[in-house]
Amino acid sequence: MKINQVEELVGITKKNIRFYEEQGLLNPERDPENGYREYSLKDVESLSKIKLLRKLDISIEEIRRLESGQISFKECLENQAEKLKKHQADTGLIIELCNKMAGEVGSYDLIDASRYLDELKQLEKGGVVLMDISKEDVRKKSMTGAIMAAVFFILLMAVLITIFTIAALSDPIPVPVFVLFMLFPIVAIVLTTAALLQRIGEIKKGEAYEARKY
Repeated sequence: MKINQVEELVGITKKNIRFYEEQGLLNPERDPENGYREYSLKDVESLSKIKLLRKLDISIEEIRRLESGQISFKECLENQAEKLKKHQADTGLIIELCNKMAGEVGSYDLIDASRYLDELKQLEKGGVVLMDISKEDVRKKSMTGAIMAAVFFILLMAVLITIFTIAALSDPIPVPVFVLFMLFPIVAIVLTTAALLQRIGEIKKGEAYEARKY
């Protein structure tokens, strides 16, 4: 069957399916005549299992180990349960600190940041996992570059449209020719805007996060 059918049967996007193939979790056969992927019912079953495990927040690496026989299904689930318990405990400690700060600090201007950063540092030393803000900052920086490049290109196309319009008004040309000249920059602006919006979505969530959208 084709990927569109698999997408409908399993309930995950084509992008997710391609991602799992790239990660080596799925290896559909190819039609020898045209090279297109041909998915079997076994592939559909495998994708359903992957979807289940990903919804349990089990990592791609753990699924890979599971499929290769490096770890048993029971061990995989027990490990995941331990990770979730650890995350739950970490979250509880962070909630306690938030409530403590809410009770001790009257306003944003009065925050003694160094004091609470020291407390967070002690939590991290105790094994608590906090958000990695360095990754978030890099992600935002990457998004800024993408926006600037797209805006520059759109402005360039807008200048071309203006030049074409002024030239046509000064020296009239056949309407079909004018439309043809105008069509290219307009289509370029639309496609660039669409690509930018898609890229912003990917950058915000991270490339790998796409595989968790069901």
